[in-house]
Amino acid sequence: MEKTLLIFKPSAVQRGLVGDVLSRFERKGLRIAALKMAQLTPEVLRQHYAHLVQKPFYPLIEESMMASPVVLCCLEGVDAVQVVHEMAGATNGRKAQPGTVRGDYCMSNQENIIHTSDSPETAEAELARFFVPSDYFDYVLPVQKYLYAPDEQ
Repeated sequence: MEKTLLIFKPSAVQRGLVGDVLSRFERKGLRIAALKMAQLTPEVLRQHYAHLVQKPFYPLIEESMMASPVVLCCLEGVDAVQVVHEMAGATNGRKAQPGTVRGDYCMSNQENIIHTSDSPETAEAELARFFVPSDYFDYVLPVQKYLYAPDEQ
């Protein structure tokens, strides 16, 4: 099964949306493999957003992501990276389709509720940044046989 990172940004934490949003991914059939709360630091954020550090708007990202703790989550499932990324919706909440997390819960490009990995390679690097092996739990969901056909698992 593929693993992917989901970060509940301060905009989700402060608005009390973590439970509602996480339940959407669980109802889809994704399994929580790791979950924890953390206060992000400038050092970690510069690594995580290395592709944006030189952009003029980067200080706003850093300020936003440090406004409160975040909730870090590893979700697991078949094609988890693509499924989670598509469920998130367009980065700008005003342009995100209804039915997506951002389309249903935000109006901002910056305060857009969640971060998701955009490729399996990115997911691997991002998960390694935020989780250590002992953070992960391997267990079988009782509904597993109803989530996938035998040849999909």
